[in-house]
Amino acid sequence: MTTDLTMAAVPGPIRADYLVVSRLIAPGSKVLDVGCGDGGLLKLLRDEKGVDGRGIELSREGVNRCVAEGLAVIQGDADTDLAFYPDDAFDVVILSQTIQATRAPRVVLEHMLRIGKQAVVSFPNFGHWRLRLQLVTRGRMPTSENLPYHWYDTPNIHFCTIRDFVDLVREVEAVIDHSTALDGWGREVRVNAPWWFWNFFGEQAVFKLRGKR
Repeated sequence: MTTDLTMAAVPGPIRADYLVVSRLIAPGSKVLDVGCGDGGLLKLLRDEKGVDGRGIELSREGVNRCVAEGLAVIQGDADTDLAFYPDDAFDVVILSQTIQATRAPRVVLEHMLRIGKQAVVSFPNFGHWRLRLQLVTRGRMPTSENLPYHWYDTPNIHFCTIRDFVDLVREVEAVIDHSTALDGWGREVRVNAPWWFWNFFGEQAVFKLRGKR
């Protein structure tokens, strides 16, 4: 496994994980962004990397905003609709800050690795020390900038830590090509740190994977 931990300062409104993901995508790639939201990442990749981008988004509002930006996005559900995509249809399949909101994360990841030659996943880390401290001291489900919802209105149904995700990657027998952990300011967590260190200090993570073929 090789790791590529790079700085991710956030200019303006662009999310830190978007900037990391963008650096992992080769110019001109054919990309599918699953759960693409308002299309912010697809627009960045189109403008900066010249990708042939497609998107799938559950909310009609999100689809409408993407189409208004000239993006090729359809309404669909990651949990059910990825099964209809053929093998190796894309160079890269992206799932940014969405895996924790899927009903079957393992199945979704397996489809991503089947559909794309590579998969890029970003997610909030529920193992971060601030979240642990909130749970211990307040006795309530924690919230943060990356996990802003209360327990009763959150779309997130499968919270995970960085170590949990690494375990899932091993279970599906995928290969980690690059991995990045970011703190609350979008900066890299210590380079070449062990997983427990990332799990404690990283507020979010970005992984680039490929299946064993």
